[in-house]
Amino acid sequence: MKIAVTAESNNGLDSMVAQHFGHAPYFMLVDVENGEVIATQAVANPFAEAHQPGQIPGFIHEQKANIILSGGMGGRAIEFFEQFGIKAATGASGTVRQSLENYFGGALKDAAPCDESVAHGHG
Repeated sequence: MKIAVTAESNNGLDSMVAQHFGHAPYFMLVDVENGEVIATQAVANPFAEAHQPGQIPGFIHEQKANIILSGGMGGRAIEFFEQFGIKAATGASGTVRQSLENYFGGALKDAAPCDESVAHGHG
């Protein structure tokens, strides 16, 4: 399975998780088999400066990710991920490694729109 995690840098599993999904500078793509990380790849977010609804979920879909982890994201992004069959989970924090451990440990649940998104009418 391939997991995409929003990241502030391209420092592999030691990258800090980006809290604002749409403006994450990078996505860390993590290939996992039998609970073990077998490969990581940082890809720059081509839409970090400006994006339209659905562009980033489409980009993550093109990367063949099955799951996206982020600090927070809006309701529309969550809906787009659902349409692509990508499971979204929010509440990620710390490093990419810690977020993966939290996800597999059950500490990260299904995505819910972040407070900022709801306040701005995005979800």
